[in-house]
Amino acid sequence: MYNFLNDLARFNFLQYALVTGVLASVACGIIGTYVVVRRISFIADGIAHSVLAGMGSALFFRTVHGWEWVSPLYGAVAAALVTAIIIGVVSLWTKEREDTIIGALWAVGMAVGILFIARTPGYSTDLMSYLFGNILLVTEHDLWLMAGLDLLVVVAGVLFYNRFLAVCFDDEFARVAGLRVEVFYLALLCLTALTVVVLVTVVGIVMVIALLTLPVAIAGFFSRSLWQMMALSAMLSMVFTTAGLVVSYEPNYPTGATTIMICAVAYLVVVIGEGLRKRGRG
Repeated sequence: MYNFLNDLARFNFLQYALVTGVLASVACGIIGTYVVVRRISFIADGIAHSVLAGMGSALFFRTVHGWEWVSPLYGAVAAALVTAIIIGVVSLWTKEREDTIIGALWAVGMAVGILFIARTPGYSTDLMSYLFGNILLVTEHDLWLMAGLDLLVVVAGVLFYNRFLAVCFDDEFARVAGLRVEVFYLALLCLTALTVVVLVTVVGIVMVIALLTLPVAIAGFFSRSLWQMMALSAMLSMVFTTAGLVVSYEPNYPTGATTIMICAVAYLVVVIGEGLRKRGRG
């Protein structure tokens, strides 16, 4: 702990990592709550895995064709938004099963990403960090991009709070009341896509859904309204990402995996505690 605090004051990469965790937690708290309530975590998972196509292609063009301005995060944003829109359109306006298109996009996205990685000379260290998460590799450029995405997610999530609430809990009533459900459902999926991109930097594609849902699940035990769940899950995410960074730093454990394990242990403790409390009442 002492070494971490001492190095935090000296090294920019640790400061960037800490700020990244905070930024990701804010978006995670707001959009993660909508994802859990609407029960679209499988959609978010499909989006998360499809972003590998965008990251792989961005790294390929930057390495092979010298497009230095192209960041893997740019590719991730593009791939996530395209995937979200395709899933939303298929879900709303076609008769195709939603799980079928999600599975197809998941597989195709991963396959395209792997093909681009195979055609990129050298070992793609940066891309592997996005796959498994490495918050310590965040650059200042990435930090500004994530801050912009985070701001957009927060403003939209708060500004359209009631509309998203109606879409999540009773879309039929919202439609009868004159709300353009399709528009706000697509907007919610796009915001979910942007949040996934932010969280991928923290814990990686493989474990992004755990960070998107576990803090919200814990907050659900102590919240009586949606906004309380959002606020508490955001604070819990900040605690978990910071704890993951601190715990993993000195023994050099993978930060993303450590963060998820802390989330999982906390969730297990809360579930067991809640079960014992109910049994005591009974």
